[in-house]
Amino acid sequence: MKACCVPGGQAESATLQPVAVHRGAASPDWADIPAGEFTMGSDAAEGFAEDGEGPARRVAVSAFRLARTAVTNAQFRAFVRATSYVTEAEQAGSSFVFYLQVERERRRALRTVSRELPWWLQVEGACWQRPAGPGSGVHDRLDHPVVHVSWNDAAAYCAWAGVRLPTEAEWEYAARGGLADALYPWGDELEPGGVRQCNIWQGEFPAAPADGWQPQTVAADAFAPNGWGLYNMAGNAWEWCADWFSPGYHRETAASDPLQDRATGRRSLRGGSFLCHASYCNRYRVAARGSNTPGSSASNCGFRVAAPAAGAIQ
Repeated sequence: MKACCVPGGQAESATLQPVAVHRGAASPDWADIPAGEFTMGSDAAEGFAEDGEGPARRVAVSAFRLARTAVTNAQFRAFVRATSYVTEAEQAGSSFVFYLQVERERRRALRTVSRELPWWLQVEGACWQRPAGPGSGVHDRLDHPVVHVSWNDAAAYCAWAGVRLPTEAEWEYAARGGLADALYPWGDELEPGGVRQCNIWQGEFPAAPADGWQPQTVAADAFAPNGWGLYNMAGNAWEWCADWFSPGYHRETAASDPLQDRATGRRSLRGGSFLCHASYCNRYRVAARGSNTPGSSASNCGFRVAAPAAGAIQ
């Protein structure tokens, strides 16, 4: 996987903190997703063979609810205040930050992920509360998706709120918003009529952002929602899913409510982020897949929550 998307390699936390279920806390604005069938995955040339986007196949999904937006900084803050939870980035003392999010004078002193990926910096003190490291904050972006959260952090939040992460199948089905075989949540054209539909890289990646655009998240409800009322199912921040990641996903999982529950060492991510660009990583397509180790975090990774359909027996 081209690591502009999701830098990995952080060690797992030595201790994962149990949290008490507190149903209804930071209750999401739910979209009711109807049961149905859809063509999942893609055999198109835009995909990456190593990601296992295909073979495309028909999949049935039961009705469920999905939050209209990713979990925001405000919602995650409520969780932390209620539980005193400490994220894995905070425990580790650092997280990965895209270099243009860090002040120029501080960059030289920071360690890059690798020579091949100089745009990712490991920043001491970077975490959900300080997304660019010391001196940054979220007070002016409480409506943005929370980032620097690992899969384990997302799972802890879900346990507290009485919700869960969506499966990959649920996520893709919902992202399509009722459209059949479309590339994006709104159709096949990236910018219909020249109008931007999502927060992905603008300009030349990775060194020349377009004038007026910043490489960072925007509000979780920015841009128009898809046909089922879901915001930012493409770009902005990657979203963790319930599944373990496998390139053989489409050959290994069931055709009805599939879930890859075989441990593989990596968890699935969907949706792409503000760093995605057609010249390097076009994983903002609805069929595109990403992954990372469950203890890793970065400035472009968050999550969205799901729940059983209203009235369903749990």
